[in-house]
Amino acid sequence: MSPEDQDPTAWNRAEAEEGAALLETTLRRGRPGPYQIQAAIAACHTTASTAADTDWADIAGLYGELERFVPSAVIRLNRAFAVGMAEGPEAGLALVAGLEREGELADYHLLPATRADLLRRAGRRGEAAEAYERALELVENDAERRFLERRLAECRSA
Repeated sequence: MSPEDQDPTAWNRAEAEEGAALLETTLRRGRPGPYQIQAAIAACHTTASTAADTDWADIAGLYGELERFVPSAVIRLNRAFAVGMAEGPEAGLALVAGLEREGELADYHLLPATRADLLRRAGRRGEAAEAYERALELVENDAERRFLERRLAECRSA
């Protein structure tokens, strides 16, 4: 699901605020680890009142820090999306291209799905449709399949 498809008003604000307060207490200890960084990423999402208010630059930086603790192509993919949201789709696409060259995520549906979303945001609908088609070849989850099919239909109708 894309950030703009989420409804932050449906989230439990009291629980989000409690989580943010607990995270702040933990971070004051000055020894952040991977779980605290993941919590900070989640807090960036849950404390934003709308998807547009999300601090994507902060999230991109946090993913960079998380990778120091947990080197992972999936974390780099998440960072690429956040960079694309913070700096523009082309910046994110450059990072996705590097991941594609590495090949580690060749069979992971979220690699072409991320590429497709960034291409869509860049107004490159034809290329986005091709990437959504590739993601659909790889996806196994029915809910994600339906989401990707909707996005593909949007790209084809535009």
